[in-house]
Order: sequence, then structure tokens, then C-alpha cells
Amino acid sequence: MLFDIFRNLVHYGFHFLMPILFAYLFWRKNWKIAALIMIATMAIDLDHLLADPIFDPERCGIGFHPLHSLWAAIAYVVLLFMPSWKLKAVAVGCLFHLFTDSLDCYMGSLKKEMNAPITLSLAVTQCPISVPSLSVN
Repeated sequence: MLFDIFRNLVHYGFHFLMPILFAYLFWRKNWKIAALIMIATMAIDLDHLLADPIFDPERCGIGFHPLHSLWAAIAYVVLLFMPSWKLKAVAVGCLFHLFTDSLDCYMGSLKKEMNAPITLSLAVTQCPISVPSLSVN
């Protein structure tokens, strides 16, 4: 439960608070507009509406949703090279969105490992010491 709270704080904090910090660091003169632009890049999550089910807490969206794909990431990188600072803000917002969702996927995999039953099977199969078999003739 505590891990879920931490995971959600990180996920949504990164989606909504980090763009404000980036805007202030990179576009200090226009930081408010840049922050709004980067927060507006949350609209790439509209591609979740194409999935069935629309929301699956166990699914990692990276590579699954069209605007969360490698091709989309390449397009976002191309935007970084455009002369407009607004397009650069869109690119930074989208790329950081993908980073945030990737981090959430990683944290989701950690949660699965934390909830897995503890067994000795992994330790036994990876034991470097050879144990002689005890066979009775």
C-alpha cells in the first residue's frame, strides 16, 4: 500500500510538477507558457482510448500505445531540432512523459517482485556449491 502511494506520487508528480521545473530552467523568460505547453503534452495519453481495456493497471503503456512507441519517440526527438522554442517544449514534454511512464513501468515490475512469494528455489538453482547426491544402493 505504501509503495503504491509512493509510486503514484512519483508518477503524477513527474507528469505535473517536473514540467514546471523544466520550464523555469530552460525557458525562464516564458516559463509559464512553456510549463503549460509541457503539461498539455499529457494529451498523448489520449491514445489509451484505443486500447481494450482502456485502463489496465498491470499494462505497461510504453511500446503498447501508438503515441508511446519508438516511432513516436523518434518524432519527439526530431521536434527538439526545430527552431521554435514552443516545439522544443512539446518535445521535452513528450519525451519526459515517456520517461515518466517508463519509470512507472519499472516500479510496477518492482511491485510484482515485492508481492511474489519468497521461495528458496532461485537460491538453490543458482547455488555455486555442488552438493553431492545422496543415493542409497
